[in-house]
Amino acid sequence: MIVTYNGAFMPKDSVRISPDDRGFLLADGVYEVICAWNGKLFQEESHFTRLARSLDALRIPTPDLAALRSACTKLLAVNHLQQGGGKVYIQITRGVAPRGHAFPSADIQPTVYASASPYTPPRDYWESGVSAIVIPDIRWARCDIKSLALLPNVLASQRAAEAGAYDSILVRDGVVTEGSHTSVCAILGGCLQTHPLTHHILGSVTRDTVLSLCATLSIPVRESPILEQSLASASEVMFLGTTTGVMPVVTIGGAPVGQGTPGPITRRLQAALHAMMLGD
Repeated sequence: MIVTYNGAFMPKDSVRISPDDRGFLLADGVYEVICAWNGKLFQEESHFTRLARSLDALRIPTPDLAALRSACTKLLAVNHLQQGGGKVYIQITRGVAPRGHAFPSADIQPTVYASASPYTPPRDYWESGVSAIVIPDIRWARCDIKSLALLPNVLASQRAAEAGAYDSILVRDGVVTEGSHTSVCAILGGCLQTHPLTHHILGSVTRDTVLSLCATLSIPVRESPILEQSLASASEVMFLGTTTGVMPVVTIGGAPVGQGTPGPITRRLQAALHAMMLGD
């Protein structure tokens, strides 16, 4: 695999990251994941806008994002990912400096890394639907920043894995926020409902895309908190994410969602998102 590290292209095994890198020591950095189809990044502009916003929120100097965008497209080519699915991972840290909690001197340069790998859509899960569990949301108060500090998400994902579920639905003060690595939507009274954009959720590119598709498909949308107790009355629930797509949730905590099968609104959104990715 060929990756890019601080502007240079090299085999992944040749990358040498300093033990003084603040991403390694303090999770002081941000990341992005972008899907690609036939060598073209999907929703590229939105992903890089979010990346810039995360960098700004953490006051990490923004590297040349135009050059990074070009490098990501080149990574797909040099890794022979111009046909079918691919995904690009980007990570930017504050850089290398002696360990200390306060920001280092201004002459420290950010560490910029990106890689590209094959992406196989989870078609079987899209067809059958998945299970979920509900657990408390114990994350920090700035979930809108796509930071490297993901330990609560890791624990939530592990809880789901141990329960035989696809993902956890996180609840804060009786309100559904999102999944460990996904957005959460529910169909309540024929309306797609999802948590409004606040510091308690990540502004998901897939979420924004799906809400736009809802407008095109005349699916009513309500951006308001989903109460945990409302999940039992939802006719459909879905996870949304870059590599997750539109994922039907058919059971929560062992109880069926609606009829226990992927619902009609989920199916319409799956088809619309797939057509958009393929440029149909």
